[in-house]
Amino acid sequence: MTMQTLHVELGERSYPIHIGRGLLTQPELILQHLKRKQVAIVTNTTVAPLYLEKLAQPLRDAGVNVIPIVLPDGEAYKNAATLNLIYDALLENRCERSTTIIALGGGVIGDLAGYAAATYLRGVPFIQVPTTLLSQVDSSVGGKTGINHPLGKNMIGAFYQPQVVLADIDTLSTLPERELSAGLAEVIKYGLIRDEAFFVWQEANMQKLLALDTEAMSYAIYRSCENKAEVVAADERESGERALLNLGHTFGHAIENAMGYGVWLHGEAVAAGTMLAADLSRRLGWLTDAEISRIKAIFKAARLPIEAPALGVERYLGLMGLDKKVVDGQIRLVLQQGIGKSLVTSDYDAALLKETLAIAA
Repeated sequence: MTMQTLHVELGERSYPIHIGRGLLTQPELILQHLKRKQVAIVTNTTVAPLYLEKLAQPLRDAGVNVIPIVLPDGEAYKNAATLNLIYDALLENRCERSTTIIALGGGVIGDLAGYAAATYLRGVPFIQVPTTLLSQVDSSVGGKTGINHPLGKNMIGAFYQPQVVLADIDTLSTLPERELSAGLAEVIKYGLIRDEAFFVWQEANMQKLLALDTEAMSYAIYRSCENKAEVVAADERESGERALLNLGHTFGHAIENAMGYGVWLHGEAVAAGTMLAADLSRRLGWLTDAEISRIKAIFKAARLPIEAPALGVERYLGLMGLDKKVVDGQIRLVLQQGIGKSLVTSDYDAALLKETLAIAA
């Protein structure tokens, strides 16, 4: 397939997103963005045996000094201790401000490496090479970086944009089925919040996506990134429209925190959280039973959970109160007024929210 390129338009900080096959072995896509021929590739113990050398060797052949930094794998390691492992390696190798950090992996690696890039020497260049569907369609685009805290997910971080994003579809061939489904949760999200036509396309093509059909997957990644790029360009720091991208996330982050980071994959928690958001939207009179059925059906088709775990109403409310979108003590939620139409609001009946949480409790 021919490589496709779109751009995140942020003035002098704009950058391209390349989508295609075999991109890891095309060093020219990276070389043009390097200030000097030194890179630190941050990856993990799962991805390194599969793709580290595939990315690193062509860069070495082009005269680039490559410093590999291999971290433990999993959401449980997205913390300050693991972040310090990156800083240790950068300092031990005397990395300068012209050294580029490359994130090779999924969302956890992208967030960790991006936050390290944002803070090491107060900012060094950064490139995203996402290897999971979730990171290709969501977390690698838009500049959100950070780590988890025991009291809340992604509560420590920075907005820091990459120089370029390389989404190599070939890396999805080694993705476990559960991780593939988790990524599809974020693809579905774009259809639900702002792109009804894309949602309809997903309903017709979900089996092709699960089968890793190249044409279907390429389209899904491109359309997802296109949606996110438009939102980020309009609202980089999440003061308005960008918050819509968090559909299901306030509920989902509570699930991840309560169950233990990594027990539920992020996409799984988002799917269950989106069903809770849909239920509350229905109670507010904004979604019909037929629309609820369509949302439930597409998550089931993607092999994602449609029921949230029983944490108890007060436990949910306590954890949701730690969310970044809380304003003046009010939990702001992304809710739906139809498929392809959403809003961010704290103007809802708290009793109805408790009724929604009670179905999970």
